[in-house]
Amino acid sequence: MKKFIGSLCLVVCTTSFAQSPDAKILVLEKEQGEKRIRSAQAGVATRPVEFILKVTPQNSGSQHLMLGTQTIPAGGTVPKHRHLGQDEVVFLQSGTARITLNGKDYDLHEGGMIFAPVNTWMALQNTGTDDIHLIFIYSSPGFEEYMRCTSISPGETTAQLSIDQLRDCASRGNVEYEGLSATSKK
Repeated sequence: MKKFIGSLCLVVCTTSFAQSPDAKILVLEKEQGEKRIRSAQAGVATRPVEFILKVTPQNSGSQHLMLGTQTIPAGGTVPKHRHLGQDEVVFLQSGTARITLNGKDYDLHEGGMIFAPVNTWMALQNTGTDDIHLIFIYSSPGFEEYMRCTSISPGETTAQLSIDQLRDCASRGNVEYEGLSATSKK
């Protein structure tokens, strides 16, 4: 019986989780990766937010997850939204935040984390006096498309996005922001 279970696992595990032919190993230091700045946008961000995309299909070939880091200034927020195709894990490396998950508030402190299953409405507010630094992980790629669409590389300048452009970005990133859905009127 032991041999059968081991053989079954070998067959299932190697066929279900085969490495993508485009996947590659990444080793990145703290400030390495694709640096981006999301400027303040109506309905999306109250202040500029810096983030680094660390693991995406574009830089690693990953087909199974996406990972990045983000800095949110004191008083900064992430508006209410939900991911339509990914679970999300957030690790708070430093600072203090209030996170709202499906209408319930949680205070999160340095070293804390949350797990938000697909379709969980969530929002975040930096409630401390210092920047917060966090790590975000998604169970599958996709949201990085929204993040790129609504941000710029350091040194670039861009005009404010219209509501229709923001809706298009949200659609590409498989995310819905409260007040930005196609049927919402602002």
